[in-house]
Amino acid sequence: MYQVDKANHTKALFMKNPIITQIYRLHLQRRTSEAIFEANLAVYGLGVIHDEDKKTKILSKADVLKREGFQAINEALFFDRLHVYQQKIIKDMRSSMLSYKKEIYFYIESAKVRILIKDKRLKPYNSVNLISAYVTILSIVSLLFVMILQRLRPLRKLRRKIAAFGAGEMDVCFALEGEDEIAMIGNELEHTQEKIHALIDSRTLFLRNIMHELKTPIAKGRIAATMIKEEKHQQRMETIFLRLEELIAEFALIEEVRAGFGHIEKKEYRLIDLIDGAIDMAMVDYDSVWVEIDSAYKIKVDYRIFVTAIKNMIDNAMKYSPNHQVKISVKDEEIIFENAGEKLKNPLSYYVEPFTKDKPSKDSFGLGLYLVEAILKAHGMLLAYEYDDGVNKFIFVPMQKLKFLKVQP
Repeated sequence: MYQVDKANHTKALFMKNPIITQIYRLHLQRRTSEAIFEANLAVYGLGVIHDEDKKTKILSKADVLKREGFQAINEALFFDRLHVYQQKIIKDMRSSMLSYKKEIYFYIESAKVRILIKDKRLKPYNSVNLISAYVTILSIVSLLFVMILQRLRPLRKLRRKIAAFGAGEMDVCFALEGEDEIAMIGNELEHTQEKIHALIDSRTLFLRNIMHELKTPIAKGRIAATMIKEEKHQQRMETIFLRLEELIAEFALIEEVRAGFGHIEKKEYRLIDLIDGAIDMAMVDYDSVWVEIDSAYKIKVDYRIFVTAIKNMIDNAMKYSPNHQVKISVKDEEIIFENAGEKLKNPLSYYVEPFTKDKPSKDSFGLGLYLVEAILKAHGMLLAYEYDDGVNKFIFVPMQKLKFLKVQP
């Protein structure tokens, strides 16, 4: 734009050149005096430079803005003894427009004539106007940009609050001042949050009450079972009440899983300690669990729920393996549970759904793998499955490694 604007300005200035050449042609044709020639130029704000030193200095240092050739015609009358005739003499000339020290000059030159004319009205191109226009436009755009950012600031705050609420921070305040659309959205979110709080409180109260109401008769039943004289019936009743307690704990954990583990506390633990805790929880013989893990290997997890996931994997391996044994190892940050047995009949995605299993069992409601997958997701891991030469492998895989792992879906 600068180049185009400058070229247009130069073209507009050079429009005076035809006037100068026309005056010069008339001067030659009519052979007027220098005074008349200069007077005609003065009408258009033009003046001839006579000082040769000044002329030489200007011509040597001036910038040529535009240059154009033209022809000057000089007509003369000649007489002889017989008649009078007119002769036209055509002279090739060149006109240049020059710029020197913020002044405009026109220079007419031919083989014999060199005239330097100063224009007293025109000035060379100045980019101030264009720069001013740019600055004005940029200022307006910048002001609008700042105003838009200012208007969007509440939206950015609202986005951060929504992210915090989604991460489990339940005391976020969404209320905003104003009557614009962003404030309306924030206020609606605040009302929604209040309803969610009410639902959570109601659910928590319900769970506490129902757990308390269930545990009380179970505890009484276990006490009453000890009074049964026949040992066979006594053990059967104790097993039933113990199973009921386990189911209550399992259902409570399911509710926690569905709530998304909003309050898990991750710390570093030795994996071997987690496995020991899971073995104790599963109440199985240590000889049935073969552990091949470096005792110094640590992972960052929530102890309580991650031990539950390991315990469920040990339970499944023990129940569905012919030799009732499981091998636990670590390879490339993957925790691998291996047990002998038949290959799963369905894809792994079938078994991680609640209340699904291949073989009926009085000891299982089909919730084990469902809980395991939910717990792993809360820890940034995923459950994978492989079958290799009569060995089932269930793998705890960090999510960042999934693209490198080829497993059965």
